[in-house]
Amino acid sequence: MKTVIVGGGLTGMQLARRLINERNDVVIIENNEETARHLANRLNCAVLSEDGNNLATLEKAGIQSADALVCVTSSDEVNMITCSLADAVYPKVLKIARVRNYAYYVNTTQASLSHSAFQNANHRPLYGIDFMVHPDVEAASSIIKAVEHGASTEVITFENTTYEMCRITVESGSAMEGKLVKDVRSLTDKPFSVCYVENSERAVLADGFTPLNAGDRIGILTERAHISTMLDLCGSKAQSLKKIALVGAGQIGTLVATSLVKSKKKRKAFFIIDSDDKKAKIASDKFGKEANIFNADISDEAFIQEEGLNNFDLSICATTNYELNMVSSAYLKSLGVERTIAVVAGSAYENIAKNIGVDIPVPIRDAVADSIIGHLKGKAVTGIHTVSGGNFETIECKIENSSKVCGKNLIQIARKGEFLVLIVKKAGEDSYKIPVGKTILEQGDRVLLITSAKYNQKTINFFGGKQ
Repeated sequence: MKTVIVGGGLTGMQLARRLINERNDVVIIENNEETARHLANRLNCAVLSEDGNNLATLEKAGIQSADALVCVTSSDEVNMITCSLADAVYPKVLKIARVRNYAYYVNTTQASLSHSAFQNANHRPLYGIDFMVHPDVEAASSIIKAVEHGASTEVITFENTTYEMCRITVESGSAMEGKLVKDVRSLTDKPFSVCYVENSERAVLADGFTPLNAGDRIGILTERAHISTMLDLCGSKAQSLKKIALVGAGQIGTLVATSLVKSKKKRKAFFIIDSDDKKAKIASDKFGKEANIFNADISDEAFIQEEGLNNFDLSICATTNYELNMVSSAYLKSLGVERTIAVVAGSAYENIAKNIGVDIPVPIRDAVADSIIGHLKGKAVTGIHTVSGGNFETIECKIENSSKVCGKNLIQIARKGEFLVLIVKKAGEDSYKIPVGKTILEQGDRVLLITSAKYNQKTINFFGGKQ
């Protein structure tokens, strides 16, 4: 697959690296000469130091033979115009744009869904953009899911299924400690699978003989109604979040606050804090009846003590300053805040964030890259999520007749250390189920699997039907 990426910032570089590692042909267009030179030195792909919103430049990059155009510059308008320009001449090229302005995202989505002209499958989408990716929506969704489970675990949800994947630490003295994976099924009658095990030394896909030790973080797939049971088995408890402090009244904060307010759960306190007086004023107008709004600096110790933030159950740091989010979360944790969530730049910062006291880091660039990669994989793949700091990826896909796994059971296709099939929805059935070794995969079945990142493309080819 050939992909032209316009915008060589951190997201563009991360996306390019993942595509290159999967042996795709990548060309990056970046108009900043220094950034372009840096990219050329670090990535094994062509880099053009020119403006991407120029048809001649796009053609120089090979847009005419490309499968996809991905625009991730710092300007929403440039991303949208570039897609529109390319679509006018090369409509068959898949076009994806990162759009930060929520108004663009919402208005375009609503127009596409509601206007009769765009319900025609043969009609090109608005602005020629096949998929808009909004980083704030992706990050806010991750935060909201974590809060729903008491901020005791990171949660990944999967569309059209009741199953979720949570990341839980095995506590000393818990029922899980000292067990082999094959022995933990006897601990409960609730359906679940241990997907991976990670610690400071390694991260591995779980098999029956993988040991579970205190301090290990494990990925567990179960139905959302049973996550509290999994927490109990690991020695954790879902926190009662009666007092929440939300730092950052920007777009992510607004989306999270809207969800918290709509949940109608009774809380002793809900604070929204932002050092920008304009954002604080907007938040006050929108949430003033349900929350206490403060135009204050979260690093101000006097403010923290005066308002008693050290006694809060949860702090959510969701500003656009990712380093501030990490430091503020660590500081609040040291003062006594029970649980902390922080939006961080990417997976490279996850372990750093955890080591300094952040309970749940939300890597925003990974969420964007996952969404884009999922759209690039074709119709067989319906979703991709990065987990365990980038060590693994979950893949949702549909079994085609040309797939190498079609007609075979899980024992026959097993590849230790490469992938695990987690749940299967048989063709014609309404729900997903955890399979057994004798489960046969057939055309039309939908599967959710987890794969080691280094085997990502190999696994997709194996299940998707490519040779």
